[in-house]
Amino acid sequence: MLLQPRPETVLPGSAATLSAHERVFRALRTRIMHGEIAPGAALTLRGIGKEYGVSMTPAREAVRRLVAEGALTLSASGRVSAPELSPERIEELAALRALLEPELAARALPRAHFALIDRLQAINATVAGHVAAADGCGYIRSNLEFHRTLYLRAQAPAMLAMAETVWLQLGPTMRALYGRLRRTEPPYHHKLILAALRAGDEPSLKLAVRTDVTQGLRLLAQ
Repeated sequence: MLLQPRPETVLPGSAATLSAHERVFRALRTRIMHGEIAPGAALTLRGIGKEYGVSMTPAREAVRRLVAEGALTLSASGRVSAPELSPERIEELAALRALLEPELAARALPRAHFALIDRLQAINATVAGHVAAADGCGYIRSNLEFHRTLYLRAQAPAMLAMAETVWLQLGPTMRALYGRLRRTEPPYHHKLILAALRAGDEPSLKLAVRTDVTQGLRLLAQ
């Protein structure tokens, strides 16, 4: 059996280091976006390295990139944590979602074939399952999958990347919001989104998306 090199033996700048850093970056980014890290939760480079089996160098580089994206915060003392957003910041990010996501949905509408609508319906059933199980992180994950699946049809990668950056910054807050709302059923506006897609009704689609992505956030910002 071949032995894998220990993390500390990998030289900075090597292909292996870059691969390790990318793996840690993507894994942490996904966890943050899906609300698996609570607002204000502290992270350490040593802890990240131990969890993902890497040395300090790829852990540090992954954290640096996530701080640059607004997914993590870095204090003057060097403390790394998930962001705790102010009401003003939540309102700003909600406004960005209200601008970006209805436009993405409208651009997706001409390509919203029946197979896509069926796929969205299936994802919405998964959302309902996570609500029934009181699985907050599963709910956030499947809810974002619902929106991303629709927006991919917009064929607007720059706009979608901007929307995903907003989702990333809101991830920990969305976890807190889910606990506060105490959902007992999937989002009502998902049904309106599906109905508007079936009808080819762009104004109704944009309204349903805008309301769906901002309603809860603006309650939290009050």
